[in-house]
Amino acid sequence: MTRFAVGIDYDGSHYRGWQTQQEGIASIQSTLEQALSKIANHPVILHAAGRTDAGVHAAGMIAHFDTTAVRGHKNWLLGTNTLLPPDIALRWLQPVSDDFHARFKAIARRYRYVIFNSPQRSSQLAGKVTWHYHPLNVERMQLAARYLVGHHNFNSFRAVGCQSRNPNRHVHFLHLTQRGSLIILDIQADGFLHHMVRNIAGVLMAIGQGKAEPEWVQELLAVQDRTQGGVTASGSGLYFVDALYPPQFMLPKEPIGPIWLADLL
Repeated sequence: MTRFAVGIDYDGSHYRGWQTQQEGIASIQSTLEQALSKIANHPVILHAAGRTDAGVHAAGMIAHFDTTAVRGHKNWLLGTNTLLPPDIALRWLQPVSDDFHARFKAIARRYRYVIFNSPQRSSQLAGKVTWHYHPLNVERMQLAARYLVGHHNFNSFRAVGCQSRNPNRHVHFLHLTQRGSLIILDIQADGFLHHMVRNIAGVLMAIGQGKAEPEWVQELLAVQDRTQGGVTASGSGLYFVDALYPPQFMLPKEPIGPIWLADLL
């Protein structure tokens, strides 16, 4: 039995999220497993670093699977990509030790949220960004973001149906960068709660629009009540961009995505 780690990118616009759903509902996991199973000639189960929601993308998802099949590197990588639809791709594949686990060995995860701040929508960016037509003040958003860095209870920033027993997370950094009409929220933490990034984005956009002051973030952290936290931002602008692991696993590292933003950041 060999364990492989894989790097994956995908456009989640036409899928109901990462996790396998009931039969007949397209998911990233089930689509990848079907392709890998054909190459392996036996059922393959993928375990991912994170579970993205419907419409959410990835430009650096890490997963692993076990197989008894013996195939060359090109057979695994090119063969699987040949069987995948254009909006899902394996970026790399590498054998790893049996103690590697894409979810449980990850020590941090990173997301980027991309906002298209323009009076008019863009057809070319449809499904790839969140369109916000009211002008946003990035400096106000940056001031508010500072309150979220560090170890906090994020009850006010998670979905009501979130199943995690522990609402505490350590946010390592939260940067906001503006490039023309694009505003990029870049966040890394030891873990994320359900809808946590989208709820943070919703709060920061409200502050950037002038609906609330930057100190509202402090109030939300203190009250620990999701009903006070404002609107959940669209999933279309959200990208899972990296998972970090202990150095002994020596996984390949690609530039932080999404790839179409690379020249702007």
